[in-house]
Amino acid sequence: MVALGKFDALHIGHRELAIQASKAGVPILLSFAGMAEVLGWAPRAPVVAKCDRERVLSSWAPYCGNVAPKEFLIDFAGVRHLTPRQFVEKLSKELGVGGVVAGENYRFGYKAAGDAAELVRLCDEYGLQAYIINPVMDKNQNFGNPCPPDKKEKGQVSSTRVRCALDKGDMQYVSELLGRQHRLILSAENREEFVGTKNRFSAPKSCLLNLPPKEGLYENCSLIIREDDRVPCRVLIDSNRIHLESGDKDRPIHDICRGLRHLGIEFSGGRS
Repeated sequence: MVALGKFDALHIGHRELAIQASKAGVPILLSFAGMAEVLGWAPRAPVVAKCDRERVLSSWAPYCGNVAPKEFLIDFAGVRHLTPRQFVEKLSKELGVGGVVAGENYRFGYKAAGDAAELVRLCDEYGLQAYIINPVMDKNQNFGNPCPPDKKEKGQVSSTRVRCALDKGDMQYVSELLGRQHRLILSAENREEFVGTKNRFSAPKSCLLNLPPKEGLYENCSLIIREDDRVPCRVLIDSNRIHLESGDKDRPIHDICRGLRHLGIEFSGGRS
């Protein structure tokens, strides 16, 4: 069973699609590769680092019958001109899909010509199961929601809202939308660009593999060594660099990070 969507932020709305897909088999998130390049969208950092997606999906296993969802990408350039009917036919005949799950606002086919109702009709015609689920609503929308809704939204949790909350540095709101704390991933391959002392280090933003929150000071963060080894820290983000100060005076940062390809930083709460 495949769930259809973009799955940029892997937020709680996406998780709900995976949960519904898991009720009929192994959940697979089906989305498109190369969409931004084909459509000429400006490059932007992902909400979830590519190397961190497997961890996030594994954390969904308890919600999905103890099975971690898988991802399957279709080259967007090869399907962008397909009509809604041709797209469903591809799912059925080429990909061997047995059924789909989508949100009620899902659009598909060339120029987004198909809607959820047409998806159900076409799936029935091609012998596929189709489940349309209600969107997961943003609980903050009636309580001074800091992010104005997109014109296409109806108050649901979305990747747009996650990006907006990160842009405002509201990490509590980000956590509510994601269903987890935001993890920022730094590449440590160019370690010579890192500078610091025993309990502090600084790295250029060019090392970041996903979207950071707004510039500012963030308390109560964690440097992730392993899932069972976390070092408390505080993080300062400025226009060019990210600075980290460890809260563990007995473990020098340069010793903690030795041999790691990536560094993870999780954010709790808001900015100082």
